[in-house]
Amino acid sequence: MSSMMSAMQADPADALVETSFLVMGILTEVAGRHGLSLTQLRVFGITQDREPRLSDLAAFLGLDKSTVTGLVDRAAARGLVERVRHESDARSVRIRLTDAGRELATLVHGEVHQELAGHLGALSPAARKDLTRYLRAVVGPPSL
Repeated sequence: MSSMMSAMQADPADALVETSFLVMGILTEVAGRHGLSLTQLRVFGITQDREPRLSDLAAFLGLDKSTVTGLVDRAAARGLVERVRHESDARSVRIRLTDAGRELATLVHGEVHQELAGHLGALSPAARKDLTRYLRAVVGPPSL
């Protein structure tokens, strides 16, 4: 059993799975504090620095357009996002954070970073830099 455990501890895939459980737990907890689902939190993350079309947002999230429409409708009802027509194509509607949505996204982002910082505290600055580089190599560039 101990040889199996040490093999699992040395496996980067297992480490990534464990890390994803930790991060997902933190994201879910922080989102819940603000009445958001994990998927709504992802929408906030995506729309912080861009205004995606609903179809692009659905594709990026891996969800049906109707599901994302419901997410956006609920966020819009709370005054957190708005639909805006594209300047050059009136048929194209983009999703944008409102000022209230941006404030909440900034607050949630800070809380997530604070929670994660507690787990990164044991790493030296050089190890944190290495970890960032390795994770970016694994994840790759954003696709949206």
